[in-house]
Amino acid sequence: MELLFYDVMDSPVGKILIGVTGKDHRLFLLHYPLKTTPETALRACMKARFQFDCAPSKSAAARVKKQLQLYFAGKLRKFDLPLDLRGTPFQMRVWRGLCAIPYGKTLSYGELARRVGNPRAARAVGMANNRNRIGIVVPCHRVIGADGSLTGYAGGLCLKERLLKHEGAL
Repeated sequence: MELLFYDVMDSPVGKILIGVTGKDHRLFLLHYPLKTTPETALRACMKARFQFDCAPSKSAAARVKKQLQLYFAGKLRKFDLPLDLRGTPFQMRVWRGLCAIPYGKTLSYGELARRVGNPRAARAVGMANNRNRIGIVVPCHRVIGADGSLTGYAGGLCLKERLLKHEGAL
């Protein structure tokens, strides 16, 4: 069983649960807004694959917290964090595609599907976005409907709108 260190930070979008892998301290999870105890959220998100430990998380999550604070202060536009992304080859292409969407810009699901090599997979792109465990850093909030509408966001459309307004995309 793998070890996952965690910490919680306050932010303009509510409490954010940060999870970093135990061995190499790569960002594995950002869960927000946190509405339960961290342990309950971790169990719901991770099932039985990890053992959780909050004790050493302060230092393991410090870099993540600092970059998130800078992002919310409007002083950081691109994250520079080691990530632990785990998914299918298609999901990995989509998540890399998300990271290529510049701060303050949006892209439609269809356009992202085209960019990752499967122009007819807009719905599959949406499902890959839904499986993204590292929202904000892997910016799935920047993907919108073909008509410019805000659609599909695990944190809710109000939160998606807040993040896009924060970045000046709306």
